[in-house]
Amino acid sequence: MRANAAQYELIAPATLDDVLATLATGGYTPIAGGTEIMVALSAGRLPQKPLVSLQHLKELRFIETTAEAYVIGAGTTFSDIRHHAGLAADLPLLAGAASWTGSIANQNRGTLGGNLVNASPAADSPPALLAYEATLKLVSATGSRTMPYTAFHLGYKKTALLPGELVYSIAVPRIWTGYRSYTRKVGTRNAQAISKIALACLARIEENKIADIRIGAASLSAMPMRCAATESALLGQPVTSQTVEKARAALASEARPIDDIRSTAAYRAAVAGNLLEEFLQQLST
Repeated sequence: MRANAAQYELIAPATLDDVLATLATGGYTPIAGGTEIMVALSAGRLPQKPLVSLQHLKELRFIETTAEAYVIGAGTTFSDIRHHAGLAADLPLLAGAASWTGSIANQNRGTLGGNLVNASPAADSPPALLAYEATLKLVSATGSRTMPYTAFHLGYKKTALLPGELVYSIAVPRIWTGYRSYTRKVGTRNAQAISKIALACLARIEENKIADIRIGAASLSAMPMRCAATESALLGQPVTSQTVEKARAALASEARPIDDIRSTAAYRAAVAGNLLEEFLQQLST
């Protein structure tokens, strides 16, 4: 049953510092684009806690470019990412993920930080950020800290955020020149669909061998995952049929897909192996 919006308090402090001071008091739920929270509201599943808006904070909506990295504010929308020429050229995995996140309306409101904090195992942006070895900056009323994105997800819908903390920015290093990239999402439709499985991959080939490789995945475990065992199986190897079979076996051993209303664990495991093989075949050409 749909909840009554009038029963929810919503405040919009003027600055980020004011928001952090509010969060430090406890009891408030941050809301940015609202693309997930409003679904919960419509379904009658949103707890009746007061909401504090982040959507208006220009302090969280930015894309900064340095020689070393792109630094993306947590309040940056997927449309902002799609339309940024530098990101499209240098970080095609992230730009691709932004292009298939919901509808255009969702992309205009949904934020990168919100997508991470929502912590869905099927979220679109995490595989790319895992492959790109992104770093997060977290802020609270008492200060800030940084952490690798690979350490952010702790379990299903569980993150390393402490009470009163927000994601402030996501930094992605600009070190991927010479890497081959691959990303693909498999869903019920080509758009506006939650992924059954998604992979984001990077690899560098030297002397016909895989000199470096990174693989991020969605919908293969209870949280977005970096496929470390699969990477290890491929590192230093030529791309042969034997290597492909070894990599598929490694991926099957570390993946923990589930059965749900969108798909079955067996289907997800099989398709993930197929996507990995498709990527590896592209590396051999």
